[in-house]
Amino acid sequence: MVIPKKLYSNLADNIRLFENTLPINKSFDIITREITLGSTSCFFIGLNGMCDLQIIQWLFADIETPDFQEKSLQNSSSLPQFVKDQFFYAQITFSSSPREMIDNLLSGPCLLLIDGYQQGLIIDTRKYPSRSVEEPDTEKVIQGAKDGFTETLLTNCNLIRRRLRVPGLTFSLQKIGTFSNTDVAIAYLENHCDRKLLDYVTQTLSTLETSALTMGIQSLKELLIKKTFLHPMPSIFMTGRPDVACSYLAEGYLLLLVDNSPFACVLPCNLFQFTQSPEDYYKSPPVGTYIRMVRLLCFLISLFLMPLFLLFCFNPEWLPNFLRGMIPENINRISIFVYVLFVEFGLDLFKYASAHSANAFSGSFAIVGGLLLGDMAVSLNWTNEEVIFYGAATLLASLGIVSVELSDAVKIYRLFLVLLTGFFPRFGFFIGLGLILLSVLTTPVFGKKSYFWPLFPFHKKALTTLLFRYPTFKVQPEDEKLSNRK
Repeated sequence: MVIPKKLYSNLADNIRLFENTLPINKSFDIITREITLGSTSCFFIGLNGMCDLQIIQWLFADIETPDFQEKSLQNSSSLPQFVKDQFFYAQITFSSSPREMIDNLLSGPCLLLIDGYQQGLIIDTRKYPSRSVEEPDTEKVIQGAKDGFTETLLTNCNLIRRRLRVPGLTFSLQKIGTFSNTDVAIAYLENHCDRKLLDYVTQTLSTLETSALTMGIQSLKELLIKKTFLHPMPSIFMTGRPDVACSYLAEGYLLLLVDNSPFACVLPCNLFQFTQSPEDYYKSPPVGTYIRMVRLLCFLISLFLMPLFLLFCFNPEWLPNFLRGMIPENINRISIFVYVLFVEFGLDLFKYASAHSANAFSGSFAIVGGLLLGDMAVSLNWTNEEVIFYGAATLLASLGIVSVELSDAVKIYRLFLVLLTGFFPRFGFFIGLGLILLSVLTTPVFGKKSYFWPLFPFHKKALTTLLFRYPTFKVQPEDEKLSNRK
């Protein structure tokens, strides 16, 4: 059916229009009521479960009072003035476009069609079903805030605004997806962000062509940056913590908030964002700096420990004499390669099975499975103690990488290095290392920004702030310092 550009002035025609467009009387969750405002007939449409019933009851209770019934719309000077005088409980928008009204109805607000007017009321009484605010599982901290984003966009905006109480905090809303009409909000601070990047983000979102963001924020990321299998490194940083999101906003970054997704995308993105943790800032500066160094060491161990072990097993003469006891002696090269592959895939299987098992079983599964499978694998000659040790150390180091996306990318690179080292024992490791470096250097990012800032372009102050945990008073913006002195 072709939807007209404007509403009709006759209520019966408007009701027929909405009945032909929406599955009224077919879908049980669409609520409709015929009511009167004084002597004027009206038609109410809402979605059951997405409306705040208490506010709707207040509205209907007012409409049914004798004083309200005496104030007919026909005696009012205008519809906007009448609504201003009589409706107190909800935000109301006027619209003459049926398409706009339908899009709003499917997002949660209610509609009120009034006889004799080519304008309808969009009454914002939405109340989405949502889970409670809780700490994200992948970004837990021992000290600090325990709240996190939820699947409700308005809740996420409130969590940010609660922390940044400045007039310049803005949430610019856009709808993406011809089927889903998903709400996407661009969060930024006026006069404190990159205006060119903001304009580019706004233009890009307005021109995205997709039917639906089926996987929420992940679908949006893949639409913004089209990557291939050659680039496993993450290109957009995501966080589920409001305190982390607010810290980036205060530094001039932009956020993308997607309805139905409990994460915020941070733009622009650089590699060093994935090495940071909010836990650093809830510790004292010396402890926070030490944790960062340990985390960097975990990154290196996770990437290089197993490939280097395999390389030195194939070329033991490359090791100094005092380190040769770290690798097994008199072992077949093919056997050690098979052992390493078995442990790599076995530990991944063990990791994901433990992560996706029920909470009641995950702890016991990890302990019993680790002891039993490791011991049985050695007994059956599927591997040996050295390979299990280095594999376990690699797995432990990968768990020390705070970003799940970065940890998964490192795992892909490590497997690539292991395979090249196994097939080409002499030079495979170095060829793989060069290809990995090329892959990282060519990782696409949004907005044509540098993936290696502040290393390139070099910014000494920003780089030292990333590597070392400085006291708060030393990293405050200058304008904030001056404003606090007044």
